[in-house]
Amino acid sequence: MKQKVLFVCIHNSARSQMAEAFLNQTCGDQFEAHSAGIEPGKLNPIVVEAMQEIGIDISGNQVKAVFDYFKSGKIFSHVITVCDEASAERCPIFPGVTQRLHWSFPDPSSFKGTHEERLAGTRTVRDTIKAKVEAWCEEVCAEPVVA
Repeated sequence: MKQKVLFVCIHNSARSQMAEAFLNQTCGDQFEAHSAGIEPGKLNPIVVEAMQEIGIDISGNQVKAVFDYFKSGKIFSHVITVCDEASAERCPIFPGVTQRLHWSFPDPSSFKGTHEERLAGTRTVRDTIKAKVEAWCEEVCAEPVVA
């Protein structure tokens, strides 16, 4: 049976969506990734664009509320916050969680400048999240990661 992992950020519009997609792609045989936001917003179109550049389509994803998962009673083996430390503290404690991790990444929604400048910053965050997810998969999965 796959272990369930929940990635949490503020709006479920960028970082948690990318982490969910990368974990399902990289280690989907071992994990079932989900994502949610503390205050769900709307999917960031620049994040959608950055993910499409590497062949991952998240354009149909819905933003979800972390408290809906919490109320559902769904059990996760890992809850991983991908926002800043202060925001991560607002994440509820899930029953039965075996491990809670915090990975801090810059928020693409806060990037300023031209479209190209914001896209460049988002690519950097995307690649950093991808590397973190791949390294974590290698650490926790029995099978080696095939990139």
